[in-house]
Amino acid sequence: MLERAPYDRLVEEFRWDLPARLNMAAQVCDDGAARAPDRVAIIDLSGGRQEVSYAALRSMADGLAHALVARGVARGDRVGVLRSQGVWCAAAHIAIWKIGAISIPLFKLFKQDALTSRVMDAGAQVVVTDADGIGLLATLDGVEALVPEAETLPQSGFETVQTGPEDPAVLIYTSGTTGSPKGALHGHRVLTGHLPGVEISHDFLGQPGDCLWTPADWAWIGGLFDVLMPGLALGVPVVAARKEKFTPEDCVSIIRQASVKNIFLPPTALRMLKAAGTRIEGVRSVASGGEPLGAEMLDWGRQAFGLTINEFYGQTECNMVASSCAALFTPRPGCIGKPVPGHDIAVLDDLGAPTSEEGDVAIRRGSASMMLEYWNRPEATADKFRGDWMLTGDRGIWDEGYLRFVGREDDVITSAGYRIGPAEIEDCLMTHDAVATVGVVGKPDALRTQIVKAYVVVRDGVVASDALAEELKHHVRDRLAAHVYPREIAFLDALPMTVTGKVIRKKLKARAEAEMSHG
Repeated sequence: MLERAPYDRLVEEFRWDLPARLNMAAQVCDDGAARAPDRVAIIDLSGGRQEVSYAALRSMADGLAHALVARGVARGDRVGVLRSQGVWCAAAHIAIWKIGAISIPLFKLFKQDALTSRVMDAGAQVVVTDADGIGLLATLDGVEALVPEAETLPQSGFETVQTGPEDPAVLIYTSGTTGSPKGALHGHRVLTGHLPGVEISHDFLGQPGDCLWTPADWAWIGGLFDVLMPGLALGVPVVAARKEKFTPEDCVSIIRQASVKNIFLPPTALRMLKAAGTRIEGVRSVASGGEPLGAEMLDWGRQAFGLTINEFYGQTECNMVASSCAALFTPRPGCIGKPVPGHDIAVLDDLGAPTSEEGDVAIRRGSASMMLEYWNRPEATADKFRGDWMLTGDRGIWDEGYLRFVGREDDVITSAGYRIGPAEIEDCLMTHDAVATVGVVGKPDALRTQIVKAYVVVRDGVVASDALAEELKHHVRDRLAAHVYPREIAFLDALPMTVTGKVIRKKLKARAEAEMSHG
């Protein structure tokens, strides 16, 4: 765990502790079971309340490991995990790592094509699932479904195989916002790589009484490696609560039932809480990531939670590399935060050299949370790197030591010679009382190259109208600048979102281009 020390000292003195032998099953389960077998590892609220100890979790994982080996699973094989938040989801990943195999997180709400493409691309022959998942897997030839609840699992222990930091452990598919999903292959060091960022984004997670929860599904890196596995590794109880969709009412109920003190809430969830006027007392830390919140949301967070929301930044390929930490430094509105100890971030110019101007956000090789490669995609892997730097595909700029996110490279709008990031405009529109959520893109324009177009979802009870559109335009023009205000505003019932709650701007851009062609 990180010691409490000034930020500059933490960065200067930090060194990755990556032993020659490293296996995540030991980090999150075996070690805890050996140190404190009766300590609560997971609080499962899926069907009543069940507190699962480290010893019980290890027993479940050991039995499942035996069942996987009996089906022929061996070191290096890929095994899917098609389970929602719950103890068996955690036990499945741990069991797979114990064997030295590679786990593949799969989302229960995937449709057939999405599930098939991932399982087939990975070459998985076994998927750990539940009764509901059997039907989804039935059409996949050569793929066997293993349902732990329906198995008679051996009660004997399973000796975790010896692996190293670079040995493959988990294959996580990207959300596909910038193309078809690619499998980011990570080694056993990936958890160690997440820990510093998780700790500081929760103001030094691991304090007495801490209890961690997220509504984000454990099939995504944000749920699996920002919450579940770090919590288990740090000895912080993790709450599992299966919900098909997020509601403010469920959020409040879960926090009360489990005495949650530390929460990771995606920006979409925060906006829903804000729209509902929700106030939550008693939590110690709230972290958020995925897209910038902006000053208005941070101000609301102080009123709603009585604390400062810590933003963090990363991606499936290399996560938890920058973060705010109210316990270490004052957040700067509009900025993500500062580099997490152990991660070297730069903003690169067009020639690949670090710059103080706007450029490409990149992470230096050596970050422990950096992927090994894209699965079976050597060309895509090569394209992801420029020398010693991994390109994130995001645009950013340094602001007195803080990283300011401008937008995805593909999202930056070029209008009348100006380069405009959509995030700042979205943040501004979110300060208007009529707006529930918004997505901003560039629409092709013969005169300006592109114009700024905003797609707005209004709050319940608000009537969308031409007058409101004009009001929103002036709202941005008066608060930001004349060259960035949205020249067109359209009202939608809902925005296209990834399952992780990010606006799919490429769909909005396609819509804007279609409007142009039909116009």
